Amino acid sequence: MTGREPPVVLAVDSGGSGLRAVLARGTEPLGEPVSSGEPVRTGARGIDAGQLLERLLPLVRQLIDDAGCGGPVAVAVGAAGFATLGEQLRAELPSALTRELGVRRVALAADAVAAYTGALGLRPGAVVAAGTGLIAVGTDLERWRRADGWGHLLGDCGGGAWIGRAGLEAALRAYDGRSGGSARLLQRAEALFGPMDGLPGLLYPRHDRPAVLASFAPEVGACAVHDPVAAEILRAAARHMADAAATVCPAAGQPRVALTGGLFKLGAPLLVPLEAELAKLLPHARLVPAEGDPLAGAVRIAAALAGGGPGLPYDERMLYAVAEKQPPQKGAIDPVRQDPPFTPKNTSP
Repeated sequence: MTGREPPVVLAVDSGGSGLRAVLARGTEPLGEPVSSGEPVRTGARGIDAGQLLERLLPLVRQLIDDAGCGGPVAVAVGAAGFATLGEQLRAELPSALTRELGVRRVALAADAVAAYTGALGLRPGAVVAAGTGLIAVGTDLERWRRADGWGHLLGDCGGGAWIGRAGLEAALRAYDGRSGGSARLLQRAEALFGPMDGLPGLLYPRHDRPAVLASFAPEVGACAVHDPVAAEILRAAARHMADAAATVCPAAGQPRVALTGGLFKLGAPLLVPLEAELAKLLPHARLVPAEGDPLAGAVRIAAALAGGGPGLPYDERMLYAVAEKQPPQKGAIDPVRQDPPFTPKNTSP
């Protein structure tokens, strides 16, 4: 590698549906991402740093072998739940990555920050990240604001697990003969999960309940064209999303709003009411396509960190960057709080 060639970095996206990782030279990926299909568990101290590392290291070895390159010089990890459940990651993961991979620069970010950076780069605005869960994040480039992202038991309103749960509730109402049920959703639920009286025993013991609930969201989307109950579930989801976006979006200027995450593959039954709600609540903002996904955002953060720092607002719960002193002094790792400007690939207006 020449002195002018960008260094190799590692980007990680840890979400409710599993773990994805990719190596990049600068911001250009070196091959396709690799993945581990189960989400990282959450324990008494939050997201389990040990299990994340255990899942990640085989992926990194595979990526290095496939790319035929050396190890990364910087790592960025975007993790679902980091804002509220990131204590153990902050305490243990940077030093573990230094020990196992030799990296001296590590950024830990809320998945919404990775989604924001992938979607908008360094611009003021708001991003709604919707997959299994849902969170909205916005910035005026001075500080971060977030809304929701409280998990499937307390929030994530409008996200995949929320939609799937609402759809299954409507199916169960039809199964019982109560009002507000949907025979179409009942038929879909039985095809996917089997008899409804077995659903609690199938669902409640699982540690990946959010992902299981979210697996029913596409069925709600498929029914919405002809089923008023399913259509209303998606309209309610759109209202929750727009409310979260309006909460975090800068009030001044002409901010951009982007949508990112697999949930938006539901298409028009969700997007049409969402666009109408956003136009009503954020008339000063412009809805734009996302430039990239959360993994692309983690690539951007890692590449910028390799050159000094991500240049986005530092926040221990939203974007936590650490760098080991050079040369290492007793393994100390110091927070990188004053970052040089971060310029994403596409900064055109």
